[in-house]
Amino acid sequence: MTPMPATGIIMPYRGVMPRIAADALIAPGAVVAGDVEIGPGCSIWFQCVLRADVNHIIIGARVNLQDGTIVHVSRRGHGETRIGDDVSVGHRAIIHSCVLESRAFVGMGATVMDGCVVEGDGMVAAGALLTPNKRVKTGELWGGSPARFMRALTPDEIARNRDTARHYSVMGGEYRATLLGGTGAERMSA
Repeated sequence: MTPMPATGIIMPYRGVMPRIAADALIAPGAVVAGDVEIGPGCSIWFQCVLRADVNHIIIGARVNLQDGTIVHVSRRGHGETRIGDDVSVGHRAIIHSCVLESRAFVGMGATVMDGCVVEGDGMVAAGALLTPNKRVKTGELWGGSPARFMRALTPDEIARNRDTARHYSVMGGEYRATLLGGTGAERMSA
């Protein structure tokens, strides 16, 4: 069996190299290009693309971008993409030129467009299309296409979303250790 590389593709654009915390997971098949900053404990999963060519992407600590997610920026308007700490973004989501505050949650296959803000403990449902300049407030669930306010999240849902970020940070460390030749056991107790 051929061993997998320890990381995805990390490449500069116009001389600007991504800045990635030493303990972050960049899974094989992921691409991180240009003016991207990724904080500690993050996991960028298989087939994700983070491309910061005309503006920058800033990602805090313990963020998980699940398989197939695309993060990009814009030359116009808000431009950059900022993701706070302890954010979970589900498989195959599109995050474009927006802000996901600390503890935000974006479901699988959702799209968050230019100028949007998802506040901490706010949630965008799976498959939702959050059109430009919308704000999902703390404790709100938005869904549909186009997305609209659906209801308040329950305390259990907020706790589960927060636990997802913790879980993925630990699991990302295990994957990273395995890819680098370890067992991952050193992060299991985190």
